[in-house]
Amino acid sequence: MVTRLRPVPPPPAGAAPGGAAPDEAAVRARRAAESVPDPELPQLTLADLGVLRGVEVAPDGTVTASLTPTYSGCPAMAEMRADLAARLHAAGFAEVRIRTVLDPPWSTDLITPDGRRKLAEAGIAPPGPAPRRTSGPVPLELSPVRRAVPCPRCGSADTEETSRFSATACKALRRCRACREPFEHVKEI
Repeated sequence: MVTRLRPVPPPPAGAAPGGAAPDEAAVRARRAAESVPDPELPQLTLADLGVLRGVEVAPDGTVTASLTPTYSGCPAMAEMRADLAARLHAAGFAEVRIRTVLDPPWSTDLITPDGRRKLAEAGIAPPGPAPRRTSGPVPLELSPVRRAVPCPRCGSADTEETSRFSATACKALRRCRACREPFEHVKEI
């Protein structure tokens, strides 16, 4: 006897496994995780920054949140993990696991439009498009090819870099030649 299997249509968008509607615990966990501020850029949440890669609730109630560091050795990762776990515990989840995800790597392209707006409102120039990387050898650039970084205060593109590093490794210090104000710029990664 041959049994023919009928294809099963995919569940509707937003449905949980088994076709059920997303449960309250998963929604509560995601909302809690998405509200955690970044320790180095507190005007942004981990979700705005694009480092929060996922939040799942297992049938036993264990929450697993996935984080990606902005770069290898990011000193804020320990605090991000602790803050995320604390926020999930405060939301009523007893068992919380924080998983580090390295692939795909984080890029400044993952900063949300809302995150970019919040950076500009805080006087920090948001990054432009991240450089495209291909597999294989890294091309050598003999001269700097950088986009104009507009001043987040007056909008002028007449700005200059005063230091490649700022309070964090992912930011640079710049000065606007038009309004003379210094500002930070999130580097394209």
